[in-house]
Amino acid sequence: MNKASAFIFAGTLGLTISGTLMAADDDYITLASTTSTENSGLFDAIIPAFTEATGIDVRVVAVGTGQAFEIGRRGDADSLLVHDTAGEKQFVADGYATERLDVMYNDFVIVGPSDDPAGISDSETVVDAMQRIAKSESPFASRGDDSGTNRAELRLWEDAGITPQGEWYRELGSGMGPTLNTAAGMDAYAMTDRATWVAFNNPQDLALLYEGDEALFNQYGSLLLSEERHPHLKHDLAAQWHEWLVSEQGQQAIADFEVDGQQLFFPNAE
Repeated sequence: MNKASAFIFAGTLGLTISGTLMAADDDYITLASTTSTENSGLFDAIIPAFTEATGIDVRVVAVGTGQAFEIGRRGDADSLLVHDTAGEKQFVADGYATERLDVMYNDFVIVGPSDDPAGISDSETVVDAMQRIAKSESPFASRGDDSGTNRAELRLWEDAGITPQGEWYRELGSGMGPTLNTAAGMDAYAMTDRATWVAFNNPQDLALLYEGDEALFNQYGSLLLSEERHPHLKHDLAAQWHEWLVSEQGQQAIADFEVDGQQLFFPNAE
């Protein structure tokens, strides 16, 4: 091979290698999802299994559900995994997504100071628990960030016939982990998803005080974004993630995820 041919061959090889690397670097999707799924460690457990099966990586942007909807409306994420069923259905109805699938569920719980000044551990319903907190004006730390948890909390206040306000009610505008840290620091009640609570490592004097009401059911859904609305997104790759989550392999990966021997999310296929 003469020098000219060698140069051309080397250049072609370099382009081929570069092209391969660029293609590999592009084999990922951006997922807008909740802080509860990220902070619990779920994605660290299930994304490697998806990547091994498909060759597609998933890069997570962990925000509140309301922020995830906004990211999806702007076309700044390829896929959404959130937990506000009513909002998800509206997102589809508004044309931002073409399909919504139930993926998994767990529940919300109410935590607070172990001495339980509002006496919510004796409550028969979660509405009764919320009314006791408000009546006693015990400090309550609310995420106040339009997340799925915050939306669920506000629905419970509405069901209880209460408009929470005053010094006892603190709207923080922060994620679940920081909200729990604040609640622990000020001996306040807070509503949290169970997964974040189990994974939380700074409870101080906080204890789980109320659980089990059907109104605390917490459903997570995957949204397949509209190709017509946002043609630039990686719809083929996102569809593989969307379908894998409800596949036998995906559902088993969700079921297998535990923290301290406790299963945190329950697949809808069960």
